[in-house]
This record gives sequence, structure tokens and C-alpha cells, in this order.
Amino acid sequence: MAAIPPVCDFDAPIHDFSLPDGEGTVFSLDDVRGKNGTLVMFICNHCPYVLAVIDRIVRDAKALQDLGVGVVAISANDVADYPEDAPDKMVEMARKHGFTFPYLYDESQEVARAYGAVCTPDFFGYNAAGGLQYRGRLDASKKEAGPQDLKRELFEAMKQVAETGRGPKEQVPSMGCSIKWKDAA
Repeated sequence: MAAIPPVCDFDAPIHDFSLPDGEGTVFSLDDVRGKNGTLVMFICNHCPYVLAVIDRIVRDAKALQDLGVGVVAISANDVADYPEDAPDKMVEMARKHGFTFPYLYDESQEVARAYGAVCTPDFFGYNAAGGLQYRGRLDASKKEAGPQDLKRELFEAMKQVAETGRGPKEQVPSMGCSIKWKDAA
């Protein structure tokens, strides 16, 4: 079922984390923070919305890293019910698509909850001071990738954030599969 996150809560603070990648190496916010901003993405391996645009996500992440924006991806799905999102599968996905950023596993789902993540993909773009400036979509693609010439909304917004510290006032929310939350104990 598709989920749509809320609009950007400008200047909401970035949240610290300490999470392992699929091979067990632990990364914190300080390890991934960029001098010109930070992009925190919630993605997963099985979501058709993510899979439709994963190469565009990787392309734009690399371009943003070149502009001094730190990038990290986090998967928070319940792997008991969605084993294709397990850490070993995350390693395979990162290698297959040439991730240039850490892909971390939020087993407790506490980080996803702290950020208010709703769906995959869900993008949180912060300025250098750690204030939220972008909570929009990658581009106008849906469950299938749109045309190659679609406006690169995430890239353009984060480029603006890197250059000015402020995101665009008009943002279109991302859309994707809902985060697969664990059942409450």
C-alpha cells in the first residue's frame, strides 16, 4: 500500500544515530555528515518504488556528495516479515547498484521513528547546521521510473541547500511503500 509523508517541517533538527551496515560496521551521523548538508534516505530492497529509481538515487547521491552533501541510506523494515530486506541482502543491493554511501540497518526502528519516516523512499535533506530543508520526492516517478528527462527535484533542492542553506518552499512529497513496522509487543 502506498504511503505519503507529510510536508517539510523546515528547520526540524537532524537526529543522531549509530547503526550498522549489512556487514556490521557501525556509522554515526558524524561519520556521514557533509560540510554543505546531509541527506538521510529511508529505502529498502524490495519496494517497487525504490527499485524503479534506485539508479537515479545512486546518480543523485553521487552528484550531491561531489557538492559536499553527506549521504546515508537506512532500511528499517521488519526483516522477520520481509527477509529480502535483511542485512546480507542490503550488502548485495549496495554492491549491485554501486552505492557510494553507507546503507545502514535500523533493526530497532528507533531511528526511523525519530525521523518520522513513513515510506520507502523517504528523503530528509538537512543544511550544514542540521536543519531540515527538504522532505520531497526524488522526481515525478511513481511505481515505474518516469522519463529520463524528469526534473531532478531532490538533486536540485539539495544543491540549493548546499549553496544557500535553505530548501525550496514548494515541495512535492515522496510516495512509496509504507515502512514495515514490527508488531508491538
